[in-house]
Amino acid sequence: MNRVLQYYDRFDEWGRLDREPIEFEINLRHIIANLPERGGILDNGAGPGKYAVALAKRGYDVTVSDFSPRLVEQARSKAEEEGVASVMGGFRVADARDLSLFGDETFDACLTMGPMYHLQSADDRKLALSEMRRVTRSGGLAFVAFMSKLRHLAVSLADPLVWKPHDEIPALEAFMRTGVYDHPDEGRFTGVYFADIGSIVPGMESAGFECVKLIGSSGAGNLSAEQWRHWERQGEESAAAAMRLMLEASESPYLFGSSSHLLYIGRKK
Repeated sequence: MNRVLQYYDRFDEWGRLDREPIEFEINLRHIIANLPERGGILDNGAGPGKYAVALAKRGYDVTVSDFSPRLVEQARSKAEEEGVASVMGGFRVADARDLSLFGDETFDACLTMGPMYHLQSADDRKLALSEMRRVTRSGGLAFVAFMSKLRHLAVSLADPLVWKPHDEIPALEAFMRTGVYDHPDEGRFTGVYFADIGSIVPGMESAGFECVKLIGSSGAGNLSAEQWRHWERQGEESAAAAMRLMLEASESPYLFGSSSHLLYIGRKK
């Protein structure tokens, strides 16, 4: 995990979500639509805290955890800038596989919006889901983000030199068998696990959750900030209509394979 930690110590994840705004907006709208009006939330693997800050501004008691000390401090700083740090539940360094900092059934909901991207071992993924379930109250909600193996196959075929070693067929074939991806170059997105879409709901079921819905965060709206500005320039009504269309399309399973990120929403059984 050292290369993953080094990557996030350098990479601007807050800026990525600004540059690719639809993924964040679609996820956030689905999260808010399914949360109770108030409650305690663990943002587990929170990164720079973009979701945590947005939810804290809406009155939720959000606790931030991430395995990167740098990102935890960035989340604290962003929360302070937005004036919500003092009402949040804390900023803790923690591995998603070991949430022993938190007691059983502490939170009404748990966001796991990054850890499943980087847990390449099935045992590690099971452990992280078990820990998430433990700290979530009975009947509480889980929001878990996954990256799509099919989508990454498509981008690898289209731009193989960017996604080395996927410029060679044996590497692509191995990737499709395992979902495991390691970039050979320093400083690149690496140590990744891409999921089979069809395995997400059954896997979460076996981890003790019942599915509320699975959505494609960017299937119909994989837009850059500049592309999205076209609709904003049309006026508030047009921008709202475009967002509504993308939000509706995000629930269509026909678009899941074209979405780079998927969001599972489930309830603890």
